[in-house]
Amino acid sequence: MPRELSAYHRQVAANNRAVILEAATGLFLEFGYDRTSLARVADSAGVSKATLFKQFPTKAELFEATVLAAGDTPDSEPLEPPSGGFHAGLVSLGMAYAELLSRPRMADLIRAVIAESARFPELRQRTFDFGTLPVLRALRSFFQAANTRGTANVNDLDVAAAQFLGMIATVVFWPRLVHGNWSLTDEETLHTVDEAARTIVARYATPDERPAS
Repeated sequence: MPRELSAYHRQVAANNRAVILEAATGLFLEFGYDRTSLARVADSAGVSKATLFKQFPTKAELFEATVLAAGDTPDSEPLEPPSGGFHAGLVSLGMAYAELLSRPRMADLIRAVIAESARFPELRQRTFDFGTLPVLRALRSFFQAANTRGTANVNDLDVAAAQFLGMIATVVFWPRLVHGNWSLTDEETLHTVDEAARTIVARYATPDERPAS
């Protein structure tokens, strides 16, 4: 049975992971997947190859981790499911998602995933579990809480989340992925999120939770 790591060693491992991901992100974006080796990442991060391999045995796993880390939030700022009305909560989470999609590295890394995956079978085999992102976890918890309170009836949490976030990404993210100069004002982003929230409310909320048109 493996021995549990001490708090000190867990912190060292977390620090190593952070510097590795930061170095890997910069190298993947500068040189691409093909020309970024694990040895090069270890050198840039200032860690041994053994330390890197212990956390990321393959380049595909490291690349996946950099993509998911771009959409993460710092441990000091956990994203909690909002309280309050169904519509207001959706708008709050939708704006958090729009902010995530607007991070420069997110678009660049997703573009790299698309560009590189066709040539590298190991990338095609990775799951890229975006469901681990804090905003998606918070949205799922929000739907569950709304069901419990009786303010909504969301039978399939994953489908509802995909519907809501898909409506936002279609306007906020995908055009920017294709056209690098695509941008929205804060008001346009809020309008996009609000319209998506109203669509979800119309489909899943109880009548008392539906805002006036």
